[in-house]
Amino acid sequence: MNSFETDLKRAFFSVNFLAGLVMECVILRWAGFSSDIYQISVPVLASLPYSTPWLNEYQSGFIKQYLPRCGMASYIWGKFLSCGISGGTLHVAAYFFCSWWEPGESSGNYLLIFLSGMFWAVVSATLAAAADSRYVAYGGSFVLFYTLVIFAERYFKALYCLDPREWYAPEHAWVLGDTGIVLMLAGVILISGIIYSQVLKKRIMAI
Repeated sequence: MNSFETDLKRAFFSVNFLAGLVMECVILRWAGFSSDIYQISVPVLASLPYSTPWLNEYQSGFIKQYLPRCGMASYIWGKFLSCGISGGTLHVAAYFFCSWWEPGESSGNYLLIFLSGMFWAVVSATLAAAADSRYVAYGGSFVLFYTLVIFAERYFKALYCLDPREWYAPEHAWVLGDTGIVLMLAGVILISGIIYSQVLKKRIMAI
């Protein structure tokens, strides 16, 4: 069984994905890309499409029937990648529609927006798996987002790379430019994937 393909379809054809996309479009249309409410929405809405299915299957016991059909590695990485891709795509799609409505809003970098959304989606999934809580999935990434913003603004002003707003709308000159941001985000996404994989393996082995 192709676990990744199944998970990807479930992520994109879910009510949560559609709801998140509509909300993000409304936010961008009426508040704008630089607004505070958009900043808040980035980590929160990225977590909506597919950050908790693993938790649902684990708590319901469905994983015992599903896992033997696809294998542990396929199961884990299918969940992780589907979560990240759907979270990133949600933000890119909303930004694309906003740019279509308002051509003046088309200055953003689609790859940075995608990777930023992907990062917050997989962080939400990782936090949910570690804490065994849906509430942590939807709120944990938001707390981390603003913790990083506060650190960057108040305590480590020279380390602008800590500011998550810089990841999708950079205002400083990064080493290697946008490529530097892409490399950083790719690295932290990979680290999140390794942590996610280890957490799920421990929980699965304990079943």
